[in-house]
Amino acid sequence: MTPKRSYLLNAVYEWIVDNGMTPYLLVDAEYPGAIVPLEFVNDGQIVLNIGMGAVRHLHVDKAAVSFSARFGGKPMDVYVPMGAALALYAKENGDGLMFPPEDFNSDVDDPEPTTPAKPEKGFTLKVVK
Repeated sequence: MTPKRSYLLNAVYEWIVDNGMTPYLLVDAEYPGAIVPLEFVNDGQIVLNIGMGAVRHLHVDKAAVSFSARFGGKPMDVYVPMGAALALYAKENGDGLMFPPEDFNSDVDDPEPTTPAKPEKGFTLKVVK
């Protein structure tokens, strides 16, 4: 199955925004492929305001969260691989969701089909009436 984090992130984001609150994304800034403003990283993590007024071109898909924003007056394109998203919560009350650890590959599509193993001999099924 594909990881569920992107689906949960979308749902929690919508819920936070629908309730008039500000969505904050907690990110593992040291996760491979993460592009975040390093000058704001603290203990390997960064909290990003991903509210509609703070970012432009917010895009969430199965692989990542990406958007454009200004940090210290400088524009930057941010890229957060889904595995780097640790939590999404409302700034105002802290309500939200911490994401469980999941394995993420660079390829989030369906895995390559594998050849099914041959059943061992001596094992059969019977119909019980």
